[in-house]
Amino acid sequence: MLALSLFFIFCVIACLGVPLMYALLATTLGVILIAGMTYPVETILLTFISGVEPFILIAVPLFIFTGELLSKGGVGKRIVDFTQTLLGFLPGGLGVVTCVSCLLFGGVSGSAIADTAAIGSLVIPMMKRKGYAAAFAAALLAVAGTLALLMPLSIPFLVYAFIAGVSMRQLSMAGIGPALISALALMAVCMWYGRKTGCDAGGRMSSLKEIWTAFRAASSALLMPVIIVGGIWSGIFTPTEAAAIAVVYGLIISIYVYRDIGWKDIPPLLLKALQTSATVMLVIGATGCLSWLLTVEQVAVQMTEWVRIIATEPWIFLLLVNVVLFLLGIFIEPLPAMLLSAPLLLPMAQNFGVDMVHFGVVVTANLAIALYTPPVGGTLFIASKLAGAGIGEITKHLMPLMAATVLMLIVITYVPQLTKIVQWMVMN
Repeated sequence: MLALSLFFIFCVIACLGVPLMYALLATTLGVILIAGMTYPVETILLTFISGVEPFILIAVPLFIFTGELLSKGGVGKRIVDFTQTLLGFLPGGLGVVTCVSCLLFGGVSGSAIADTAAIGSLVIPMMKRKGYAAAFAAALLAVAGTLALLMPLSIPFLVYAFIAGVSMRQLSMAGIGPALISALALMAVCMWYGRKTGCDAGGRMSSLKEIWTAFRAASSALLMPVIIVGGIWSGIFTPTEAAAIAVVYGLIISIYVYRDIGWKDIPPLLLKALQTSATVMLVIGATGCLSWLLTVEQVAVQMTEWVRIIATEPWIFLLLVNVVLFLLGIFIEPLPAMLLSAPLLLPMAQNFGVDMVHFGVVVTANLAIALYTPPVGGTLFIASKLAGAGIGEITKHLMPLMAATVLMLIVITYVPQLTKIVQWMVMN
């Protein structure tokens, strides 16, 4: 009953347009007052502060700054040039290039928003000149940009690892397999679209010399995920240390190697990253207050009993999780949605014997869909602006792409071995 009250109060406050942090705090305080609970109000403040104190959260602003830095610099351009040289000959080649570029750039930015903005500003004008519909270009970019959330430097992965107490090293490896098969599914749709419309029927293959030249130009950018992820996997440094190294490496290649930005460009990037990080941290602190109330009132235990009545098997539980997260993600951005749902879902997942690392990939893959679900998805909004296409028009082209990603979500959910492929390869 308390869970339903919390959800109802939160939805009412959020629908009134109250910022998310205040909506979370008001929900927590409102339930305490309405229910006549005796918890001191000071506890909310202390819980808020303790929610943003963990050392691992230092990595969040560092990764956000890395995304801003690489988005502004020339890393995205080199990655797009390399993938176009390598795969541009395929039917729907520019669409394929967009998917692969988003996948590779996601491995160094960890942010779907940065991924969409950096790659979109380069590929959308090219796709328009090639004859692609602006709405399809925007739809593809909005979907492909979310591949960043399944790549090793994913910010949602970092937050989930903190909440669930799982290894970021294992989680980063677990996301690569699902990211690859999701990218392949989107590439298949692009090849179908290129053939169907005739706008991009394919061309000649690049010579080995051209491929090598493009690879050399992009090598510094492509080396970044190898260094960062390799360091995490090998245990040389922690995720927090990896975030600091990502910033240093990003500064070096952007300023001294590619020379696309200078030191005068750093203060505005720092300010933008600070603003984004502050928003994230405030939401994390406010979510910690609500999570504390859910914990002390044993809401998770109550919900577990309720779910057990409906879900008698783990597969039914996972189906319910996907449905609930999909609906939640329509109204709330992935990171806040994860912060809200994870404290409730994790105990239930453990009771059903679901692997916590696999569950983190499922949750992240599901919430990534929210970023391009009309009408308020973050990557959808950015892609719409870049392409100059309306949301209604984009939605028509979004259907086959969304069908591909939802199908991949089902596969990821019920084939947990996909999250262990890379780990098995590394260990063997």
